[in-house]
Amino acid sequence: MSVRSLNWLKFGGLVGLAFVLGLLFAGLLDLPKNSLAQGAGTPLTSKPAALAGAQTTTPLLAARPLAELSDAFSAVAEHVRPSVVYIRSERRQQATRNQSVPRGFEPFFGTPQQRGPQIQRGSGSGFIVSNDGYILTNNHVVDGADKVEVQLLDHRTFAAKVVGTDASTDVALLKIEARGLTPAALGSSSTSKIGEWVLAVGNPLGANLTFTVTSGIISAKGRLLGDLPGRSERSIQDFIQTDAAINPGNSGGPLVNVRGEVIGINSAIASETGYYQGYGFAVPIDLAKQVMDQLMRNGKVQRAALGVSVSDAGVLAAKNAGLDEIRGVEIQDFTSEDSPAKRAGLEVTDIIISIDGQPVEYTAQLQQIVGFKRVGETVKVEVARKGGVRKTYTVRTIPAEPVGEQAAARTGNGDQTDGAAPPGSEPAGVNVRGLGITVSPVTEQVAKEIGITPARGLLVQTVDDSGPAFEQLFGTDSQSPDVIISADGTPVKSDADLKNAVRAAGSTGILSLVVYNRAVNRGQGGRRVVRIQLGQ
Repeated sequence: MSVRSLNWLKFGGLVGLAFVLGLLFAGLLDLPKNSLAQGAGTPLTSKPAALAGAQTTTPLLAARPLAELSDAFSAVAEHVRPSVVYIRSERRQQATRNQSVPRGFEPFFGTPQQRGPQIQRGSGSGFIVSNDGYILTNNHVVDGADKVEVQLLDHRTFAAKVVGTDASTDVALLKIEARGLTPAALGSSSTSKIGEWVLAVGNPLGANLTFTVTSGIISAKGRLLGDLPGRSERSIQDFIQTDAAINPGNSGGPLVNVRGEVIGINSAIASETGYYQGYGFAVPIDLAKQVMDQLMRNGKVQRAALGVSVSDAGVLAAKNAGLDEIRGVEIQDFTSEDSPAKRAGLEVTDIIISIDGQPVEYTAQLQQIVGFKRVGETVKVEVARKGGVRKTYTVRTIPAEPVGEQAAARTGNGDQTDGAAPPGSEPAGVNVRGLGITVSPVTEQVAKEIGITPARGLLVQTVDDSGPAFEQLFGTDSQSPDVIISADGTPVKSDADLKNAVRAAGSTGILSLVVYNRAVNRGQGGRRVVRIQLGQ
């Protein structure tokens, strides 16, 4: 290399080094990085548009999951809304005479003799389940309706036929004469999880807010709502709870997961005002599908039963039966003396823990497993008993009683009265110290008052508020006093029988009582199991 070339190379290196040192020096002085190309009058400390956009890149990247979730919700809503329908119903009440005016005196009071027929109008939601016009909704949306109309998202309106209804599950199936409809995809409620995002689609508060979409999560599963209108102890209740906004008019609409699959039928809200307060409930789609299949085939649902009255097993019941966790369904009573479960050998206080090998966790699950067996089919019922005993029985199912057709009181007394037994009508009470109660034999007069036939057992008169039976048993100072029928499986005929049972259970044991109370079965009367931890 020539001397001249080497000099030029050294000169270039010095220039480059000077440039780098200049940039470093400018950085240390925190000089403005914007160029002089900014508009006149712009402060040197302001950020140019290009730079401002570059600095917002990080927040946008962080928000990308939210943007994707928003897009997912939008896509699901667009996919599902064409399957949702708006339902209008009319119920015509028969003309009735004005009862406030004596017959024949109506002209003098300026009132007509007959009140004309009154029309009750209601509305709700539903969703299409087949391209030829089958629609699922709630029973209470169309119950008793004389006329039902269905409006689609594209504003077309059709007269609807009620194919069938099932009050036990609050499910109804409609049919419209249309083709090429968009059915909703039916998912699985059993695989849905608490915390999953869901959308509720429906028509809250009538015609002004049709096809509304709200979002939330699955808040809980397996909820029981015993105080719903029209429901009874035989109603199958296994609701999905959600915080997606649901209001009157949403009933019958779909609860949808983020894959666009229906996992429930929006059915009820828990509210003190009648409007949304954060608690909505949906019928699981797995249950609704079983009902729908029967309604499509037969127009009605025939449900099987074991002939038992049950409740969820509690802490003491599980402990008494040696279960390692609180689960199962406890037999409270038999529906009749000819109950197939009773004939098979099951006993009151047994805890049903499985049906045909399928674990049973709670009442609604048992109702579903047994309810959709064929009537006359045999099932294997595994029970847990005191001390960890396990037994399996074969029980042949019978038709379940329809909701609203409760059997007559099992006591056979159709002349029950309200209130407790009259003071002084029962003998003086005997104190049972281990329970903290006083009892007396059930006389014929007391039996008539409380609706138990024949006269048997011990009437609970008082319950010590510091004893172990407090708030478990009810005395004659309550509207419905208890009658103790058996203790740990042994009939109780005298106070001595009860004292012996308490002694056998031990000072810290669990005593299982079967008691009769006329308030059970919504005033029809019946038995229930009471577990009492002694020594507390």
